[in-house]
Amino acid sequence: MIVFDLECRACAGSGSGNRFEGWFGSSGDYAAQVERGLVTCPVCGSADVGKAVMAPAVGRKGNQPAATASPPTGTELTAPAPVQPVTTGSLPPEAVAMLRTLAKMQAEVLKSSTWVGAKFADDARAMHYGEKDAALIHGQATAREAQELAEEGIGIAPVLFPMAPPGELN
Repeated sequence: MIVFDLECRACAGSGSGNRFEGWFGSSGDYAAQVERGLVTCPVCGSADVGKAVMAPAVGRKGNQPAATASPPTGTELTAPAPVQPVTTGSLPPEAVAMLRTLAKMQAEVLKSSTWVGAKFADDARAMHYGEKDAALIHGQATAREAQELAEEGIGIAPVLFPMAPPGELN
């Protein structure tokens, strides 16, 4: 996968200069999708979109230790306690409160949902076509599986905040 920072030229002309991310399988996939008019601005819908200037991803030096993230300690998901700075400073308190609220809502929904792991796409498809009783499920799907489900008209949504599968919790 490759991530490009994209910019809408139509929005840039109006002064708003809308920038957004696009994830593609390769540079060739990006070029093919642009050529077919599939890459559009999420704000105005214009296909007049191009790559924006972006900072390169520079890996750590070989003599530097890798940063380690500590695993979640409980089943509830919460927003990180320290506010991570963004380019213009810290997040506003309202944004931090909103993220915490969203994380709590996600944790509540997941409590009433069944973990199906890697069988997510198969189970979602079976429920959609009436082969299985409808139920709230969550699990793992590849980007390709998620795309295929969407193309079939099967409604799915990503989990907004990272979560560990039930068997991997401490």
